[in-house]
Parts: sequence; C-alpha cells; structure tokens
Amino acid sequence: MIFTPLYIIFLILVFILVWLFIKTIDERKWLTLLVSVVLTPVVYFYIFYPLLNIFSSYHHEKHFDNVAWKKAPALRYEMSNEIIDKQLFNGKSKKEIESILGKSEWYGWDDSIKANSPEKWNYNMGFKPGAFNSNQECLELVFKNDSVVKSKQYQLEYIYEKKIDSVEVDKKI
Repeated sequence: MIFTPLYIIFLILVFILVWLFIKTIDERKWLTLLVSVVLTPVVYFYIFYPLLNIFSSYHHEKHFDNVAWKKAPALRYEMSNEIIDKQLFNGKSKKEIESILGKSEWYGWDDSIKANSPEKWNYNMGFKPGAFNSNQECLELVFKNDSVVKSKQYQLEYIYEKKIDSVEVDKKI
C-alpha cells in the first residue's frame, strides 16, 4: 500500500470522526482508542473510499495511440485530454485522419447549410466511468480546405431503448 499525503489526511479525518462517535458511546479512553484504531481502516476502505470512487469522475488517462484507438473504441475517452489539449490533429488532411482514426462515424450538423457536413467528422469515444453518467463522449474534427482546423470534445446524452410490452407486440403482429 502506498501512503500518500491525501491518504494520511483522509485517514486522520476518519479517525477523528470515529473517535468522536465512539466517545459518545463509552467514556473509557483505552477502549475508545482501540475501537477507533480498528474501525478507522474499515470505515475508510469499505465506506468512505468506495463512495468517493462512485461519485468522483476520475478516470485513467493515456497518451494517444492509434492502435488502441481502433482496438478499444469504448476506452477512447482515456486519450481525449491529450487530443484536445495539444490539438494533435490540427493541420492534418482527411486522408491522414482516416489512416490514423479510421472513417468518420458520422458527420456533424452545420447550421450554414442546414445539413450534416462532410467537413465535420465525429467519433464516439465511449462513456467515462461514473455512477450516474449517461453521457457519451464524442470527438469532432472540423475541416477547412481539406485540413483539420479545430478539434473539440462534447457529450451526447445516451437514450436507452424503450421496453415494449409483449401485449403490444402481439397486437401488432
């Protein structure tokens, strides 16, 4: 186990809270200390830490790798920060992008022509882990004169399929 400063601070905080709680139950100092020392790791590792992981949106980050991009589309979000922060694809042509990322999965909407534009390529990057996350991460590359001028990341809300009652299906058949 690695003892980081954040871990030590959280452990002390949990110890103090457990100490204060146990003190309300029993006034014997040695018993309060013993129970606090034993319960602190249990409370930290089985209650506090799992809740922290459920409600925080931390995820692993990786450097961009076109083999991993094509092999694991559901984990592309791990490479998103580097793609956006460094604007990795700016200045690259459509052919270069197609060889690196593959064919565009869909074209983005362009208000000026009121249609999907072949100058806006979109790629699905999967879902970031989280308890209540229903948003799909997406990457959009905007082309001008056959080269990328802008990369942006956005989220689409994923709508799950509606369940159809078997009675309705039978009536339709």
